[in-house]
Amino acid sequence: MARLRRRRVSTLSINRMIPNALTLLALCAGLTAIRLALQDRWEAAVGAVVVAMLLDGLDGRIARLMGATSEFGAQLDSLSDVIAFGVTPAVMIYLWTLSDAGGLGWALCLVFAACCALRLARFNAALGEDSPQPLAARFFVGVPAPAAAGLALLPLTMSFVFGDSILRSDLLNLLTLLAVAILMVSQVPTFSAKRLKLRPPQRRVAMVGLVLFAAFLISEPWITVTLVGLLYLASIPLAAIQYRKEARALALEEGSGARSEAAGDDEEDTD
Repeated sequence: MARLRRRRVSTLSINRMIPNALTLLALCAGLTAIRLALQDRWEAAVGAVVVAMLLDGLDGRIARLMGATSEFGAQLDSLSDVIAFGVTPAVMIYLWTLSDAGGLGWALCLVFAACCALRLARFNAALGEDSPQPLAARFFVGVPAPAAAGLALLPLTMSFVFGDSILRSDLLNLLTLLAVAILMVSQVPTFSAKRLKLRPPQRRVAMVGLVLFAAFLISEPWITVTLVGLLYLASIPLAAIQYRKEARALALEEGSGARSEAAGDDEEDTD
């Protein structure tokens, strides 16, 4: 037993621990946002959710770069996302405004968190499919959990820039939570950058854009986060249009391929 224990400890790799550690840090950032919201420190609370989003975006990419992807990491990531991007935004919006809406406000918060859990359960189930959708590498089905958290918190974020006289409206936040919850579990295609490959000239442009984004995020954080949220919202109908075009082109290619195979079979039969 001692020899077996020694072997297990020696096979632990730091490469496999780093992505999972980032996932846990994202979870902790999401939970910390709830604590900050309870103290009415709204800017710090939204900042903690943004940190959770950045960490969530890094863990999967680092896991793939290090060759440390695993079923355990995928399940841990989904569990973390339910809390950081499902429960946390719902509680924050409830504390910020929907507590005045009574039971209806709390019911919409429950719907949002439940839809986040359903979306991630659907995502995990799709991971085990032997034949994934042809365009799955370029498009998500529905709005992913981190983006949904950003959209749900968009009225709160915009209030840091424009004031909360209108944006703190119960009706506005109820409709926002409901709409984002529906988008999470919908079949609406949204852009995915997980396997986006850039050519060398495009990489240089992307690096310059990343530096500009970081500079604006540091100097004008809430304007930058608001613009990113609005741009993502505008990208949803564009993604649906692009998905239809690519799906139509793929169907035409498959149809022409099937016809050519059938023609080849007919020639063999005549021979």
